Amino acid sequence: MKIVIVGGVAGGATAAARIRRLNERAEIIIFERSGFISYANCGLPYYIGGVIADREELTLQTPESFYRRFKIVAKVNHEVTDIDAQSKTLSVTDLKTGRSFTESYDKLILSPGAKPILPDFYAENERVFTLRTVEDTFKIRAFVEQKKAKTAVIIGGGFIGLETAENLAELGIQTTVIQRSNHLLPTVDCDMASFIHANFRYHGVQILLNANTEKLTAKGEQILLELADGNKLNADMVVVSVGVMPENTLAKKAGLELGVKGAIKVNTKMQTSLPDIYAVGDAVQVKHFITEQDAVISLAGPANKQGRIAADNICGLNSEYKGSQGSSVLKLFDMTVATTGINEQQAKASGIEYEKVILTQNSHAGYYPNATVMTLKLLFEKQSYKILGAQIVGYDGVDKRIDVIATAIRAGMKADELKDLELAYAPPYSSAKDPVNMAGFVADNIKKGVVKQFYYEEIPALRERKDVILLDTRTPFEYMRGAADGFINIPLDDLRERLGELDKTKKIYVMCQSGLRSYLATRILTQNGFDAYNLAGGFRLYGSIKNEELLSKQCYTCGMEK
Repeated sequence: MKIVIVGGVAGGATAAARIRRLNERAEIIIFERSGFISYANCGLPYYIGGVIADREELTLQTPESFYRRFKIVAKVNHEVTDIDAQSKTLSVTDLKTGRSFTESYDKLILSPGAKPILPDFYAENERVFTLRTVEDTFKIRAFVEQKKAKTAVIIGGGFIGLETAENLAELGIQTTVIQRSNHLLPTVDCDMASFIHANFRYHGVQILLNANTEKLTAKGEQILLELADGNKLNADMVVVSVGVMPENTLAKKAGLELGVKGAIKVNTKMQTSLPDIYAVGDAVQVKHFITEQDAVISLAGPANKQGRIAADNICGLNSEYKGSQGSSVLKLFDMTVATTGINEQQAKASGIEYEKVILTQNSHAGYYPNATVMTLKLLFEKQSYKILGAQIVGYDGVDKRIDVIATAIRAGMKADELKDLELAYAPPYSSAKDPVNMAGFVADNIKKGVVKQFYYEEIPALRERKDVILLDTRTPFEYMRGAADGFINIPLDDLRERLGELDKTKKIYVMCQSGLRSYLATRILTQNGFDAYNLAGGFRLYGSIKNEELLSKQCYTCGMEK
């Protein structure tokens, strides 16, 4: 059996190695258009910043090492230009020599990946870059070192854009991020993004939100950017990172059925619409594990799994891809941001009625040194309590918690069942009540009617009502340092003695710093005949959002510019 794989990196190289492990006699050939058969795509920004010092560390396998270990022929700088599905042949061009030839196959795996989206304003220039391949990252680092760049603009606030901004800023380059929408990192909601914005500004990165780039032109040794609002920026270099799209050129020419965003349609066995042709990685359409809708999710983890599944099915094993849920983790300076499943915007777009829990917890026991805070947001269906997704922003232990929740989603656990998980505990690593357990406790309290919540976006309307009392239960010192307009201060420890100051005919909306003391306050109030509600996320979240509103002149509750 002869298997030809178009494209290496995560999906293609994984499929090739798996086929060899299952079939020692198969003839396996990989054609890779770039000069590298298998490289650490996710590590590219860190080479620019010098975190990864040796360029050889980025290349996981060379054609020579691949052949030595697996007896797989890997031909780099070779582009497959056409597929003849009837004769089972490929047209291939050696990009170095220009020679073209035909290659036959019994089974074909397409792993072409994705390509950067080039917006209308994009212009070719030695100072304008995209970042997708090893060659791209070498080019950017060489430019930074040789031209001694002092200013940079990143257009796009997704994964690659933010990682690139971080690494350039760490080199001492004055960096600006331009984002078309109202917040950075589309995988999180705007409330959680407020922490990211604050962290970037703290590290000297300028952020322009709701900003549309209209024109990009060379001006001497700088690039001039013109924005839709009339603002202009000059920079020594620009990285365009507005997203990626499936590389479907070859699939389209071959007549393969395409789906969302032009991605290659595959079944659960990674088979395309044509016989003996499989497809994996960033170029394929998958089912979203949460919504069960067609989606394109460009992540290394799913690509690796899909490569293995295609290999299994080619070699006679029955394997199926169960869908992607978009689990991700991102380092941004000293901060970690992690997500799994869907966010509020996606839930609304899918017509899902949901509830959310937002809480702030320590990374480990508070009495053990160097505990840091994390804010965890959990979304779940209102009726079934099915977990829809989670977002966590913090420092230590964020990746651990998102992985637990991602696993719980795969296991079909309900939000309130997170309280039952028995997770490892020692003071340096966690608390006896882990943040994931705490999210489950809150969900359980909501389910049982022990607590009722309200959210930061409701506060403006609540201030206008005469039938409510807004109550802050933090200490007087905390209250003096900063408080939400309209909230009176009665510290939690004084509340029982001061209940007479509150009107039982009015609803009471309570906040504290993180949500714990205000929860305790609602229990006191409820059991004394009051109708009380607890602010999800507490003043920490509210204050972060308000600061961002002031700094960016951006309304987080409606997403519109003031």
